[in-house]
Amino acid sequence: MTERKHRSRRSSLERMRDAREQRTPTRERLMQAALELVADGRGFGSLGLREVARAAGVVPTAFYRHFRDMEDLGLALVEEGGLTLRRLLREARRDDLPARDIIRHSVGIYVEYLRAHRLHMRFIAGERLNGPARVRDAIRREVSRFSEDMAEDLRALDFLAHLPPRVMRLVCDLVVATMLDAAGDLLDDDLSERERERLFDALVERIRLIFLGAGAWHEEGAG
Repeated sequence: MTERKHRSRRSSLERMRDAREQRTPTRERLMQAALELVADGRGFGSLGLREVARAAGVVPTAFYRHFRDMEDLGLALVEEGGLTLRRLLREARRDDLPARDIIRHSVGIYVEYLRAHRLHMRFIAGERLNGPARVRDAIRREVSRFSEDMAEDLRALDFLAHLPPRVMRLVCDLVVATMLDAAGDLLDDDLSERERERLFDALVERIRLIFLGAGAWHEEGAG
């Protein structure tokens, strides 16, 4: 990696750290309390404002200083998790690595993020299909941004340059869906280290197969 990219990686992480430091402790406690309640098996839609405030150790009126309602808190959780992960994966794809290594490198960053933000990713994985409508919509938008970022970066790398934009986007949609679908297994606390390695390798291979198939793509009626 070039020195310029090292600086870019550091500056991006510093910006994320500065943004986190600007958020108030009470806001952080409310978000963390909601994540912990969801991790105990509750659906986010079943949580009450007073319940979250009590778990965070604050009075309900303090909640309204930071969020309009519970769905507003859910949207903040989606935005925080999605933005950080998107930045990290974009930087991984921009490193000077062969395509084969970029896949493994990106999956490695993804898995590290899952482990470091277990509650956050369990929330997103669980609410992606079953959460309140506004939260589901926000998650869909974040997933769409993942795909858009990936397609843009791969075009910049001149990777699979024969694919029309529409098909490249479909390929990226499939890659992102594959990564999200793997999150539940990768976050299983009962897995041994060997089982984690097996799941990691399997995810890398699935994504490679997607790109191998994309490499053989041709439009019907062409050629």
